[in-house]
Amino acid sequence: MKVQAYLSFRGNCLEALNFYSELFDAEIVNRQTYEDKEMDVPSSYRNNLQHAELKGKNIHLMAYDVSPDTPLNNGNQIHMSVDVSNREEGEDLFKKLSNGGNVHHEYREREWGHFGRCTDKFGIGWMVNWNN
Repeated sequence: MKVQAYLSFRGNCLEALNFYSELFDAEIVNRQTYEDKEMDVPSSYRNNLQHAELKGKNIHLMAYDVSPDTPLNNGNQIHMSVDVSNREEGEDLFKKLSNGGNVHHEYREREWGHFGRCTDKFGIGWMVNWNN
């Protein structure tokens, strides 16, 4: 069994994946646009991603731009959880993820280690955790 996150965006999927690829040293693969799909989407939307994957060491996400008529709400239905190797790595990653977004719990020492929770500028929830 394999469980993966599949992220949904409203036209800025490529921008978000580029952002994540830099943070996690990962590569965008299996990029498919709406261009050659027999779907009822406006011509201005055809270059958006109908499917893509972000792959790297210890990360594999799938993502797409929902079609214009698909309801999409920013919410708390999903959080991406990242376990880091040390406190400094966690601080740096949390700072970058929360830049332009919202911090819900500052990255700081907790009973079990260091933890922070934020929503990034794309509306995706992140939990950064280091167990010392």
